[in-house]
Amino acid sequence: MKKSFWGMLIGLLTLLSCGSDDDSLQKIDQIFNLYIKDSSGKDLLNPTKVGSYTGVSWNDELADTDVATVSFSRKMLADSTYYAEYTAGATRVLYDDSDPENKIYRSEIQVSLTKKTSETTTAPVDIDTLEIYYRVNPSVFEVSKVYYNKVLKFSKTPNEPNEVTIIK
Repeated sequence: MKKSFWGMLIGLLTLLSCGSDDDSLQKIDQIFNLYIKDSSGKDLLNPTKVGSYTGVSWNDELADTDVATVSFSRKMLADSTYYAEYTAGATRVLYDDSDPENKIYRSEIQVSLTKKTSETTTAPVDIDTLEIYYRVNPSVFEVSKVYYNKVLKFSKTPNEPNEVTIIK
């Protein structure tokens, strides 16, 4: 009885150790950074500065409910430039599966921006649209294109960061 237990345990451990190598792992590259600037290059995402978009919210337009907040993080670089970092959370729908080895998924996010016009007032809310396209195949899941208000703002370049800059 003890011999069969040890034999089964060794067999099970042998099977578990026969995993695949790292080359078969799928690379995940879905994080992107969204910068919003004016035509002179001034950062418009500073949460406290007059003239900036102090209020920013994202809503999933493809979700089952009308109100489906999408999470993002407002972060700051060493030079005090702010950006919105998006990692995941919006609904993804299959957009193109004509090539079974390379599928395209799409997310659509409504971006609401509230600009601080003085210490006590804000402008009417700007409502914009952010569309994210993902390329998926056995080796990679990545952001491939980003459109802002129906205008292409980003196309994936291998080994480059996913950074989108909007001029408003």
